[in-house]
Amino acid sequence: MSVRVLVVDDQDLFRAGFGMILDAQPDLAVVGEAADGLEAIDKAVALAPDVVVMDVRMPRLDGVAATRRICAETSAKVLVLTMFDLDEYVYDALRAGASGFLLKDARREELAEAVRVVAAGEALLAPTVTRRLIADLADRGRPRPELARRLGELTERERDTLRQLARGCSNAEIATAMTVSEHTVKTHVSAVLSKLGLRDRVQAVVFAYEAGLVVPGGLA
Repeated sequence: MSVRVLVVDDQDLFRAGFGMILDAQPDLAVVGEAADGLEAIDKAVALAPDVVVMDVRMPRLDGVAATRRICAETSAKVLVLTMFDLDEYVYDALRAGASGFLLKDARREELAEAVRVVAAGEALLAPTVTRRLIADLADRGRPRPELARRLGELTERERDTLRQLARGCSNAEIATAMTVSEHTVKTHVSAVLSKLGLRDRVQAVVFAYEAGLVVPGGLA
């Protein structure tokens, strides 16, 4: 069954180009397009896509606000595209619920694979974006006490798993570090996301830093 994709961009050429690239993949199907954030919300509700490929800077309603609404009102995952790796909206878009962030100059195969990764429930960040995210988190200073208290909802193994997630480790790497099977890691990850009400790994990384479980440059 094909992954249903909604492409959102205010520039016709980008929108058409992304649509053609994705629609050419045998496992992906572009079900609609939108030229701004308000149209994106309407289309996401009406068409029920699995993934929304979202531009950030658009008229009427920007991609961050649209992402927040789409993530709150639908089950769609959002992959945000931007021209700039130091886009000031990176942190806000991830906080809004975006599952991935990719630069618009990515190769066509990277775009298609990014959609697949996000659709599968994983998170995806370009390396430069990851560095910016960690820098932003560091700049925000002290942990948020209300989030730190919620760490008590996790078992020690689940907290260890969250620490590893915040370091950007894959399931295989976490399994090796914790001397458990990948299946067990998947169970821990699911428990962490469920107990903390998080959508995916990106949100888990943000939570871990904001709660003070880990600190930029090392582990707490």
